Amino acid sequence: MTPRRITARLTSALFTAALLTATLPAAGAAASPDTPAPRPTIGLALGSGGANGLAHIAILQVFDDLGIVPDRIVGTSIGAVIGGLYAAGLPAEAIRDIFDDVAGSPLDALSGLAESEVELSALVPFGHDDAGLLDSAGFLHFLAGHTEVRTFDALRIPLEVVATDYWTGESVTLDEGPLFPAIEASMAVPGLFLPIHHGKQLLIDGGISKPLPFDLLYGEVDLVIAVDVSGSRRQEDGEELGLSDMLFNSFKIMQQAIIQQALHHQPPDIYLRPETRGVRLLHFNRIDEILRQTEPTAEELRDLLEGWLALQAAPSP
Repeated sequence: MTPRRITARLTSALFTAALLTATLPAAGAAASPDTPAPRPTIGLALGSGGANGLAHIAILQVFDDLGIVPDRIVGTSIGAVIGGLYAAGLPAEAIRDIFDDVAGSPLDALSGLAESEVELSALVPFGHDDAGLLDSAGFLHFLAGHTEVRTFDALRIPLEVVATDYWTGESVTLDEGPLFPAIEASMAVPGLFLPIHHGKQLLIDGGISKPLPFDLLYGEVDLVIAVDVSGSRRQEDGEELGLSDMLFNSFKIMQQAIIQQALHHQPPDIYLRPETRGVRLLHFNRIDEILRQTEPTAEELRDLLEGWLALQAAPSP
């Protein structure tokens, strides 16, 4: 069994068939022509991938444009950041504005290679020990300033955030208590951001153990949509690799291997993999370019969801 990856080769018939199956009444149940079938519940899995994860915004914009609210969201790393803001009630456009305000990556800003409307050297200062280069607490405080939501139970959409237990290597699912400390743990890239203490656990980036956590949605929703933003490893013309590139690309190789194994074991109903080329882990200053490259995937998803809405509106036979 292979996942239905959104590409130019995929027709709406596959997705429509899945949605139709999900809305069919149970065997022996009486279907009333005056009562519309309940829509299938939809779960979104937003994966890790650094700046490539800004592609999640384009996917969420499609849901906003069509007036569809996902029933559950699970997120890892940048997927936890964007998924958390969206689950808190911020529309995709507002999330885009937030990342426009912090358009330079932390390392770019600190080295003077990029400019930003918000001084990221203040938002993401150097860490105070050898466990991480940067302290993400300021950045999370900045994000929290855009919503009054502080806990998981105050979210408009149920959310699960994935981190990794440093000592056991196992994934840790966080879905209760304070929201932003959980997000901070999920995005704690080893060596870049400081790890987060959570009770007796020391938590690091969820991408280490579960970079695309769509399996958490099985049995919870009718349709599982997974957004893989692990990016491309294609060599660009004239590209020269530095030490940070080698480290982050090695991290990407590991993530993509985990994702492929998960897809082989039990794929989601819809697998989205935007092609964002030439984007490195901390290239948040390339948000416009990332969203532009994500448009083909977003538009194909839009076509599929519009077909579903038409199917929902059609009168019962």
